Amino acid sequence: MEKPKNYDNVQPFGEYEPLEIGGHICKIMKVEEIKSRTGRDMLEIYLDIAEGRQKNYYTKQWNDDKRDNKKWGCIVYQIVTDNNSNASRGLKTFNICVEKSNTDFKLVWGNDYAKNFKGKLIGGVFGREQYRRFDGSLGFVVRCQSFRSVEAIKNGIEPPKDKLLEDTLLEDTAQDNEFYTVVKNIDDNDLPF
Repeated sequence: MEKPKNYDNVQPFGEYEPLEIGGHICKIMKVEEIKSRTGRDMLEIYLDIAEGRQKNYYTKQWNDDKRDNKKWGCIVYQIVTDNNSNASRGLKTFNICVEKSNTDFKLVWGNDYAKNFKGKLIGGVFGREQYRRFDGSLGFVVRCQSFRSVEAIKNGIEPPKDKLLEDTLLEDTAQDNEFYTVVKNIDDNDLPF
């Protein structure tokens, strides 16, 4: 075999350790107000693990990824309003969990709403979600599936049951009290926070 083009510059896969399922105390890296593909208001919530054996899990992934088109590993999308334009239960849950988890936190509405959250702690419940690989086989990815207070995480959270592919929500069918996570493309020269 001849040496393939650019072989010396290609980064090998590193040792991969999946995030443990269950409760994690998370640091909110950034929150952005965005629109869904269907025009609904949403929050884009960037998280990292703040404490424990897997502290800075997503920052380490980011720093180790040498690809041109790298991705932040944990972004939670939260619908802001329900189908009747009322505040969603998921939004209220997110805000309350941040309030309970940070004694110095005061929610500010308006133009600075998203800035409220940077650096604050929140509890995240992580579980496995099934997905279909490019070759058609099935695999699992660990994602943040719900929010809790930091105290609730410290008291112990039962890991959620695996979310099988037929149960997975798509953006167009997300309901007001649910949220979902995706991996989003980010410019590799621009850490998202």
